[in-house]
Amino acid sequence: MSGDDGNGADSGRPGNVNGSGGGSANGTTNGSVNGGVNGSPSGSANGGLNGSANGSVNGGAGAPHRPETDRLETEKEGDAPRPQQGGALRGPAAFMSGPAAKSKDFKGSSRRLLGYLGPERPVLYVSMLLAALGVAMTVWGPKLLGKATDLIFAGVIGRQAKARPDGTYPTKQELIDHLQASGQGRMADLLKSVDFTPGVGVDFTAVGHVLLLLTGIYILVFLCMMGQSRLVIVVVNRSMARLRTDIEAKLARLPLSYFDKQPRGEVLSRATNDVDNLAQSLQQSLAQVVMQVFTLIGVTAFMFWTSWLLGLIAVATVPLSVVVAGRIGKKSKPQFVKQWAATGRLNAHIEEMYTGHQLVKAFGRQKEAAAEFKTQNDQLNDASFKAQFISGLIQPAMMFLGNVTYVLVAVVGGLRVSAGALSLGSVQASIQYTRQFTMPLSQVAAMANLMQSGVASAERIFQILDAEEMSAEPAEPVELARVRGQVEFRDVDFSYAKDQPLIEDLSLTVQPGQTVAIVGPTGAGKTTLVNLLMRFYEVDSGAILLDGVDTGRMSREYLRSQTGMVLQDAWLFGGTIAENIAYGTDGATEEQIHAAAAATHVDHFVRTLPDGYDTVIDEEGSNLSAGEKQLITIARAFLAEPAILILDEATSSVDTRTEVLIQRAMNKLREGRTSFVIAHRLSTIRDADMILVMEHGQIVEQGNHTELLSADGAYSRLYAAQFAQALAEVD
Repeated sequence: MSGDDGNGADSGRPGNVNGSGGGSANGTTNGSVNGGVNGSPSGSANGGLNGSANGSVNGGAGAPHRPETDRLETEKEGDAPRPQQGGALRGPAAFMSGPAAKSKDFKGSSRRLLGYLGPERPVLYVSMLLAALGVAMTVWGPKLLGKATDLIFAGVIGRQAKARPDGTYPTKQELIDHLQASGQGRMADLLKSVDFTPGVGVDFTAVGHVLLLLTGIYILVFLCMMGQSRLVIVVVNRSMARLRTDIEAKLARLPLSYFDKQPRGEVLSRATNDVDNLAQSLQQSLAQVVMQVFTLIGVTAFMFWTSWLLGLIAVATVPLSVVVAGRIGKKSKPQFVKQWAATGRLNAHIEEMYTGHQLVKAFGRQKEAAAEFKTQNDQLNDASFKAQFISGLIQPAMMFLGNVTYVLVAVVGGLRVSAGALSLGSVQASIQYTRQFTMPLSQVAAMANLMQSGVASAERIFQILDAEEMSAEPAEPVELARVRGQVEFRDVDFSYAKDQPLIEDLSLTVQPGQTVAIVGPTGAGKTTLVNLLMRFYEVDSGAILLDGVDTGRMSREYLRSQTGMVLQDAWLFGGTIAENIAYGTDGATEEQIHAAAAATHVDHFVRTLPDGYDTVIDEEGSNLSAGEKQLITIARAFLAEPAILILDEATSSVDTRTEVLIQRAMNKLREGRTSFVIAHRLSTIRDADMILVMEHGQIVEQGNHTELLSADGAYSRLYAAQFAQALAEVD
């Protein structure tokens, strides 16, 4: 029964369900950075999907999703159409369908992104105040340098003035009049703008005072900029922490149908890579944008104060700069969307091929996997190159316009000095202001690629946050005083796709303490039945009752806390063996863990390990055999002692002798508990109180082993086809 129900092979049932509520988004190789996607207690966000939200005491809750090659193998067994990861395509081609190439709402996404900064407004305002003070002092610097230049130039001119024969010096006006009378009108015009005293040299004391003041200003600028930068980092990091929390909470509220349709590498890319890119974009651009906007305003004011004509020349190039930057930015925006969509698809492919690397090698698909990787990598390289190249054109264009402005200001300023309309220091300050004026335009334009990239990532994140959630919990959830374990399916209808009904008008009553085996061909809807019981999916119509109470009136967390689940695919997280056994049972003591391990025959092989129960296993459990991993998940369910037990091919990974031992432990575990067993192994089915035979979502036969064999119906045919050899081996 390779890949049957436990791997989502049922007709109409999405692959990767694994009966746990987290199958399609866990078992990754990304460790703690995946936080709520992995849901492992050792991760950074701990159990967002597979912990309290979806699989409270499950022995195999959140079993890792099967690699693509395995999924393809199971689907060959005749499954009816069902949702596929990444849409209708399968295998690596499923990841080719990414988001649209164009940004849907750049302005709206930007405003929504800024909304995450809202709670940090006080810190942000202080940061802006420091930026304004720093900019004000920065733009004051050229004015002071111009004053120092005027003092030095005036001293040089004053020392060059010749004294009269009586040793006295003419006044400034007398000297200018003399130059005009002698035909040196241009020199006379130049000296009109110079505040000099004939015979007096450079006033180094005054120059020293100006330079000392300038040094103090630049020290204050440094302190303001350092404080502003630190506060911006605080604002961005806090905002991104809230965004990650929102993503984690959202992932916990999403239905399994969402993960059935999304490659898990794509989900992980949005939850990790896109958030990291967004954080970096905000950190690098937010501080600079605020600084450069203030610089632009301050420099413009000082330029017009110094010389309205030179200020007008500098400002005249702004509209052209805006047009150039806008047109280039418009062309680069869709390329950044493509870049991050390609990144998500490449991550999905790498994650899937790595998770299923054994099967990739077993089926000789290395070349195909490498070829698909090359295709995805080339697409990412192409999109990245176009995005960076096009956006990189902005800065050279701004530098060109800045140089044109610089030349115009220098030429016109020189003419104004020669005409005596401006001092040399004022022209020097204007030239510096021109550089400071074009610098913000160039830097803001250069940061356009960062902002485009950040908003593209934000849109991908918002697609997760805007995804349709599970149905709301009841306003006043019901909790039973004591769970007896009576389960009733009453006129239940369900379908994964609205136009493809799977279960129709199903009714079933299971009494407390009964063991019910569910059998049937691949695609019959066996695992779907227990998924509905766990409310991993909601029924389309009808009701499922626990002890006479509609489970829809109970919270999902409470319902699942009463249910233990052991799956075909054993799910373990990175941690010790003891921690894995205790997962789902708060406050489990060492004695309880050891007792559960002994009852399920885990204790024997654990004590042969060098570190015993403190042996650390990775998320894949690569240092344990398949049977040992399954035994640990069974011990996990044993320790939880749930009221309802679900075994989905739980003994499929162990040998016959070990299965007999496990069956004895399970018989003890099932005492007084209602149990649903999905299995093909004869030993499990023969002991069941009731056997349900399902075909096409319907119960076609029910009864015990002897009754169904004597009826010579569907069960008898399954028995003859699948179990005769197993019976001979056991007997």
